[in-house]
Amino acid sequence: MGSPLCHFEFLSDDPKKCKQFYGSVLGWEFNDRSFPGYTMIKTGSEPEGGLMKRPDEAPGPCMTVYFLVDDIAATLEKVRAGGGTVHKGETEIPKVGWYAIASDPEGIPFGIFKGR
Repeated sequence: MGSPLCHFEFLSDDPKKCKQFYGSVLGWEFNDRSFPGYTMIKTGSEPEGGLMKRPDEAPGPCMTVYFLVDDIAATLEKVRAGGGTVHKGETEIPKVGWYAIASDPEGIPFGIFKGR
C-alpha cells in the first residue's frame, strides 16, 4: 500500500548541538563515518535518519521526511499535477539510490526516495 515513510533528515545550523540534543532526549546514536559531511542517525528502529549542516539554499533549519517510491519522475509529475512544487529534481546518491524534494500545495516540504 502506498509509499511508506523511509527516512528523515535534519538540516541544522549546528549539527553538533543537534546530535547532543536528540542523543540525550531520545537516546539516538550517530555515525559520522558513512558519508563525508553527513551523519547517519540510528533510532533503534525503522525509519532511521540523517543530519547535515544546513546548505545555504535552505531557508532555515528544518526536518524533512522521505517517502519510498517506485518511480521518481512519475511521482514528481503527480506533485505538479496536484498543485505541488518541485524544489530539487531527481538527484543520484551514488551507490544508494535517487531522491527529490517537493512541497505540497500548502508549502509543506517532503522528499521522495528510490533505492537501487
